[in-house]
Amino acid sequence: MTLPRYTPRVLMIVHDPWVAPGVRLHQQMGWHDPDALATQYQADIRLASHGAVAYEIGERIDAPWFPVKVDGFCYDSDRYLQGLRAARMHQPDGLDYRQRVQQFDLVSRFNRGDFDEVWVFSFPYAGEYESIMIGPTAIWCNAPALRITDLRANMVMMGFNVERDVGCMLENFGHRMESMLAYWSRRDARTAQLWQDFCRYDQQGTGPAGCGNVHFAPNSRRDYDWGHRQAVWSHCDWWRTYPYGGNRSLRQVDCSEWGNGDMRAHHIWWLQHLPHHPDWVEGVWGDWWKYAFEIGHLDEA
Repeated sequence: MTLPRYTPRVLMIVHDPWVAPGVRLHQQMGWHDPDALATQYQADIRLASHGAVAYEIGERIDAPWFPVKVDGFCYDSDRYLQGLRAARMHQPDGLDYRQRVQQFDLVSRFNRGDFDEVWVFSFPYAGEYESIMIGPTAIWCNAPALRITDLRANMVMMGFNVERDVGCMLENFGHRMESMLAYWSRRDARTAQLWQDFCRYDQQGTGPAGCGNVHFAPNSRRDYDWGHRQAVWSHCDWWRTYPYGGNRSLRQVDCSEWGNGDMRAHHIWWLQHLPHHPDWVEGVWGDWWKYAFEIGHLDEA
């Protein structure tokens, strides 16, 4: 592993309400412990980035309440648990992000340099986006941009659901990466061609597979089909060494390469194939992790 090039400081907010004396919601429901998830996610991103990304959780805020929805609605423990049992949850489900920014004084704190990004751990039907970019020139980041001009730069807020495991957290990050590469592809033809080649999968029928995308492995036949066993031709190895890999040699690959259908293993495999060498080659960064973290000031989308 290389020495870290990106060391984002994280403000971690945990919405894990009390539902009984001494009992948190995640305990009542048998869901994952948010602190354990955070530790696993830090380790997996470090592994997947070949050591380039080392997250540091600078502060953890315990926020044991239900966040406010876009229409002002807010659950209490009884109404939430009753809704789950009856499979009738409040609509609209979406979260009031501006209220959250104000509630946690995120503008002032970010402008002081207290953190670089926010992780929010919550629960099903909390209304979280998987990721959202907030700031003066914020763009689509797997969710509509939230423009707040008082922020000194853009930041990303990740939303993690403790009902699900770290594989889903990696999926959130993967979609964040897809959003950022799509943004840069719209601005540069060379980046667009490389990104298209990287994301190609066999079923598209437009040439040999690359590495696929977050939902489609190189040989997938449908969405989330990470366990397909039929081998296909791929130049996936080339991307791990880009721009030093020479010719794009092909070999046959199947799901044994990325965990035989395991979501977490597939997403680590996919992220590990993103170019990660810190060089500028033919007008394109050889380190694509840069696109995920150097987002402070972007052109208008």
